[in-house]
Amino acid sequence: MAEIPTTRRRRANGEESRRKILDAAADVASERGYDGTSIALVSKKCGLPASSIYWHFKDKDDLIAAVIERSFGTWLEAVSVPDGDNPRTRIADMSMQIARALLETPDFLRLGLMLALERRPEEVRARTMFLSVRDEAHRRIAATMREFAPDLSERSIKLLTTYAVSAADGLFIAKEIGGDDVDLIALFELHGNLVYDAAVSLAQVAADR
Repeated sequence: MAEIPTTRRRRANGEESRRKILDAAADVASERGYDGTSIALVSKKCGLPASSIYWHFKDKDDLIAAVIERSFGTWLEAVSVPDGDNPRTRIADMSMQIARALLETPDFLRLGLMLALERRPEEVRARTMFLSVRDEAHRRIAATMREFAPDLSERSIKLLTTYAVSAADGLFIAKEIGGDDVDLIALFELHGNLVYDAAVSLAQVAADR
């Protein structure tokens, strides 16, 4: 069997090291928050020296930003608009997909919400990254709203999207606080139905004017 070329082997080892570092950083940050996370703690968690971490990431802020970006990307890949003829069912099904994906990859939202609520004298890159991926989530959800409710005005689409995302944040926080007592998937199914009802109501108001 031919040997794997050295360059390819090094690249694979580098990717595996980066994955271990990001996994460890996500665990540490989930337990300790942004301020409680340090390169030393991440190094201890993943078993790699600090020099390896600094080879991949400039500093802690760069590392946490990468955790948020990776988690959001994984979440995004797991969410799609289901097929079907019943718009209410499709929205509810999509909402449950979002919940399942959050249960699997909660890091971007957990860390991001903590950072978003803080006011620091100097903006950290991790917070900027979260606000960026949150904007992307808004754009994608707004596009979905336009598909399901093409007659709504852009103002109504923005209102509905803001409501949908904000309510989802609240449900996620309820799960974080309540733990196993909170059925996030059932709550998101209810949320999807309420978003559909809100869209119908807004469309009716616009038609009556």
